[in-house]
Amino acid sequence: MAVHLITGAGSGIGAALARRLHDRGDELVLMARDAGRAREIAAQFPGASTLVGDLSQPGRLSWALSKQHLPGRIDSLVHVAGVVDLGRVADLSPALWEQQLAVNLIGPAELTRQLLPVLRVSRGQVVFVNSGAGLRAHAEWSAYAASKHGLKALADALRDEEAEHGVRVSSIFPGRTATPMQERVHHQEGNEYHAERFIDPESVATTILTALDLPRDAQITDLSVRPGV
Repeated sequence: MAVHLITGAGSGIGAALARRLHDRGDELVLMARDAGRAREIAAQFPGASTLVGDLSQPGRLSWALSKQHLPGRIDSLVHVAGVVDLGRVADLSPALWEQQLAVNLIGPAELTRQLLPVLRVSRGQVVFVNSGAGLRAHAEWSAYAASKHGLKALADALRDEEAEHGVRVSSIFPGRTATPMQERVHHQEGNEYHAERFIDPESVATTILTALDLPRDAQITDLSVRPGV
């Protein structure tokens, strides 16, 4: 039975992925920002275990994990959690830059660093759910896109560094997906939100599963997913 540690499993793409893995009998370790959120997520996935760690405070992750029981085996670490705040460079405060860089880039880097010893033993896989913004930046997306461009760089470097240990690294770049985050983005943009116009989170989950289930003689390095219409 494979063991998957997932961030962002409370909603959207992370919840769709966790549900698919849970339904097929894989073991889940779900990371939440606080104890209350951990209880909520655990209730959605009976039998899953949880870890508490706030990605917005990367410097405290080592301490937080040291106070909890970590799984002895991890076959995949899937980074789905993220935050977005739009704004022009002229208007974005340092606090908004720092939050997005922490949650979207530095937090995943630190969590990966903490779990690499276990991933090496299992010759596991790290999947970064990135964004179309990780490939191209548009007006008012500077901070978010910078964090996601950095996440691609993290994945590329990690892939080269961990090849000798048999750890595979994949980046998935979804276009606009019908998630609560997308609804929030539309609110920030001042646009009406129509979920049916965007990718279903289940479709992105299918893409991630493809990367996870690929035979060991290959790996998906970078894969973009775009709305069909």
